[in-house]
Amino acid sequence: MLLIEATEQKSRQMGLSSNIAIVDDGGNLIAFHRIDKARIAGIEISKNKAWTSVSMQMPTANLAQTALPGGPTFGINTTNNGRIVILGGGIPLVSGEHIVGGVGVSGGSSTQDIEIANAAVQAFAAMSGKPGTTSVHARIGSVQIHS
Repeated sequence: MLLIEATEQKSRQMGLSSNIAIVDDGGNLIAFHRIDKARIAGIEISKNKAWTSVSMQMPTANLAQTALPGGPTFGINTTNNGRIVILGGGIPLVSGEHIVGGVGVSGGSSTQDIEIANAAVQAFAAMSGKPGTTSVHARIGSVQIHS
């Protein structure tokens, strides 16, 4: 899968071993890759980052500040059986105005995970036929993209 390949390449360029998860628009896992020596704990973290980005309709990094004590979403990470992740590295994949999936990365700091996840977002944008890219047909979960 192109998104996994782009994300793995970025992780390796940064000298990191990451867990990479791709989910569809319902938060269902459709692709996963664990680079050799990536932390085992990161398997579920990456899956939950991807799920959180879709279920909350925003990058997981956006939750970090608001989830602090006294913040408007304080305690949100204790909901959904602890599945909500407030660490950076989960980003929704958007086509037009619709979230069609999400990517989650775990293997470095939140800043590094965000940078690696953005490689998948950029690859997805290229697949979706954004200006300056080639036109292809792609499928993320139940959503068919034609460009």
